Formats: sequence, C-alpha cells, structure tokens
Amino acid sequence: MLDKLKKLRDGGKNEGTTLAVLGMAGLLTGRKAAALTAFGRGVALLEKAWRAEHPEHEGGLEARLAAALAFYEETHGDATNRKLHLIGIPMIVGGAAGLLLAPAFRPVWAASAAAFTAGWALNILGHAKYEKNKPAFADDPLAFLVGPLWDLKQVMADRKAKATPAGPTLQAA
Repeated sequence: MLDKLKKLRDGGKNEGTTLAVLGMAGLLTGRKAAALTAFGRGVALLEKAWRAEHPEHEGGLEARLAAALAFYEETHGDATNRKLHLIGIPMIVGGAAGLLLAPAFRPVWAASAAAFTAGWALNILGHAKYEKNKPAFADDPLAFLVGPLWDLKQVMADRKAKATPAGPTLQAA
C-alpha cells in the first residue's frame, strides 16, 4: 500500500492527476481554498509533464490550445460519449461555479454539488463504457479548458448544420 502511495508522489503525471482529482473532489467538502490549491498544483504538474513529453511544442498559448483541442477531439470519437459530454460538461462547469460561489452546505451549494457530481458521472460513464479510455485531462491538463470549448464548438456546428439549407430541391413538373 505504501509503495502505491509513493508512486503517486512522482512529481509528474501520476501526482498531478491525483491532486487534480482530489482538488475537484475537495470542492464537495466545502473547503474551497484547499480544493483550489490541490487542483492548481495538480494541473501545474500535469502541464509540466505534458511539456516534458512534447519537447517539439514551441508555440505560444494559441498553439498550445490548438494542440489540446486536437488531442481532445482524438480522445472523444464515440458518438454516445460525445452526447454524454454535451450534457455532462455544462453540469460540471455550472456545478463548479455554484460550489465556489455559494456558501457551503446551503441549498444552492447542494444543488451545485449534485450537478457537479452528476456531470462527472456522465463523463466517466462515457469514457469507461463507450470510449474505453481515460479522461483527456489525465494526459493533457488543458482538457479542463478545451472541454467546455469543444462542447461549445459542437453545439455551434450542430446549429449551423441545421440552419444551412440542404440545397436546391427538384420539383416535379
């Protein structure tokens, strides 16, 4: 057991993933500062590990976000997983906002905790049952940012496709 715990303290991807997950779960305890600290430290370690694994990346923030979005797209190919994410990600974002802004253990906070938890359950279900891979943030910490952006991109693409006429139709004479 102690050996397993030591492996989590590698100063890299394992520790980063653990701290990010603990930080997110920590929001459900009402200890906002501690949760954000753990989450921030985890994301920083994940980004450090990502950059070590991708020495070829030399671009700025725009190029980094493009790389993260491309990776996110690669790891979210299953249609059912995509649909679950379209529901789950807004629940996570809204739930996290409520957990951070509302006084802990009050009705709004409790509703936010339920939304946050349900959103994560949908995303985890999508990866475990349909996509058969781990969530993207375990390999790329910017997935926390690009996930909601990807969601928005999907919704906008769907709206554009529905708004675009199918083309000319032939009418019988």
